[in-house]
Amino acid sequence: MTHNGRIGMAIAMRCGVLRTLMAFALVAVASAAMQGLRAQEKRGSDPQHQLPLTWDRWLDHDEISERLRLMERTWPDLLTLQSAGKSYGGRDMWVMTINNPRTGDEADKAAMYIEANVHGNEIQGAEVVLYSIWYLMENYGRIDEITRLVDQRVFYLVPNVNPDGRDYFLDEAGSGARTGHVPVDSDGDGVADEDGPDDLNGNGIIEQIRKYVPGEGTHRISHDDPRIMERVFPGEKGDWVLLGSEGLDNDGDGRVNEDPIGGYDPNRNYASDWQPDYIQGGSMDYPFELPEARALNDFMMARPNIAGMQSYHNSGGMILRGPGADWQGTYPASDIRVYDELGENGERILPYYNYLIIWRGLYTVHGGSIDWTNDGLGIVSFSNELWNGGQYFNSPLLQEQQRDPDSPISGQRSRFFFDDFLEFGDQYLEWAPFDHPIYGAVEMGGWKKLSGRVNPRFMSMELFHRNMAFTLYHADQMPLMTIGDATVERVGGNLFRVRVDITNERLIPTITERGRQNTVVRPDLLTVDGNVEIVAAGWVRDKFRPGPTDMIDQEELDRILVRSGHPGRTTRTIEYLVRGSGSMTVRYSAVKGGTVSTTVALR
Repeated sequence: MTHNGRIGMAIAMRCGVLRTLMAFALVAVASAAMQGLRAQEKRGSDPQHQLPLTWDRWLDHDEISERLRLMERTWPDLLTLQSAGKSYGGRDMWVMTINNPRTGDEADKAAMYIEANVHGNEIQGAEVVLYSIWYLMENYGRIDEITRLVDQRVFYLVPNVNPDGRDYFLDEAGSGARTGHVPVDSDGDGVADEDGPDDLNGNGIIEQIRKYVPGEGTHRISHDDPRIMERVFPGEKGDWVLLGSEGLDNDGDGRVNEDPIGGYDPNRNYASDWQPDYIQGGSMDYPFELPEARALNDFMMARPNIAGMQSYHNSGGMILRGPGADWQGTYPASDIRVYDELGENGERILPYYNYLIIWRGLYTVHGGSIDWTNDGLGIVSFSNELWNGGQYFNSPLLQEQQRDPDSPISGQRSRFFFDDFLEFGDQYLEWAPFDHPIYGAVEMGGWKKLSGRVNPRFMSMELFHRNMAFTLYHADQMPLMTIGDATVERVGGNLFRVRVDITNERLIPTITERGRQNTVVRPDLLTVDGNVEIVAAGWVRDKFRPGPTDMIDQEELDRILVRSGHPGRTTRTIEYLVRGSGSMTVRYSAVKGGTVSTTVALR
């Protein structure tokens, strides 16, 4: 070997040694860093996320779909994504199931059904649902209460009931997106959806229109702020008229924007108290005519273990329960007690939200989804109206100022103040001249589509988390059945008295009273297996005191139908008089509370 070759080999060997030493050093540094991170976690610092997602923007349907797939790939042991069906526009209505198969089959656990974006422009709910999936997964195995919830319960989460309306609201100019996209002939001229809003100035926003008509108008410009239009009092003369939303008479019938896309209400097409269109506008021709409502009802009907339901809407800051109409009467007293405890605790979890009955606190709704799930499926159901304008100024002092007529944040001025100083004018378009093809010289301007009903993005996280927390509290109060150890007493020979404690540990009964009245939930089943003959069976009135047992008058005592279900937070003791030997298994099965059993030896 030449001298230069030996030198090259030596250099190569030194480089190899150096690379090896550097690799060992990097491993050591990485190991030390991991140990440091673990030490920080043990000291209480914020743990790293498995899936670091951002929550500062609104997602369209494709982005929601990708985020759902990403979460399923990240947590495949606990998440299953499926489509419940297609919207009218052919978009998948995704359902994410959260279930831990190691703790039981999903059909054997009480399930919480959570949906959002029934109305296309009520977009925050979809993000609340996505955040809920993410939060449960990120904190499974980290927070004991979250781990217990995921292990004990099943969650069915539908972030986007109305994907057609959501995309139309986000991707188009935004007006008229409450509805879905099934064609409706709103103006009765034989053609559907031919006269919706038009973005005449091409800025991507459907603006409001005002026209200057000196002394002939219904409105005047406010002295406090030239952006504010005030209605004049009777006998006064205004200088302006408001002409509605930006648009044209596309079908030549002398009206503007009277036949937009869709034109119905997706939350008026459910079977409970459904009413025709002349009573309940937007109800369509018959219940479950809409493909979205029909698909989700089919999904729920196939899963009778659903015991709790949350439907996210906006806005107004409300925790709503049924009934939707006064003429439906009141709920049974035992059901009201359950709703009241949940709703009143919800007010504590959600400041600025009020627990209300739909018809009394909001308005009359016929054919709404939570009336159907309560009355037709026996599910304890709420609808949260997300976001309350009072949260713009989240302070008792500032709320007092909002009531002071001389304050810069009183009345309509409060919204402009918030936009000017916290959103830097981003949500309002100043009035600007425009030559309208129909109205002539007008001015157009006003609030953008994300203003008012939708919370500012920087206030999203609290809204997401608090509403999720209330819904998880509701899920935790679904029935949870447990069974105690049996006591066995030999009466004589091979005749035994067997007593078993059966408990529902949570607030919600296995069958609500309305569910029992309407016969929409399968009775709970109390069964016995084993080489025994059941001579008699009954419920013990008080196992701590001597007294009678309320005998069960059924022919098959090895399969007792408990038609009223099991009340919440209650232990009941079943007593059997049996003849036999060996062992017997007592099993209690509640479709909305799970199945529990115990096996006892007869000796």
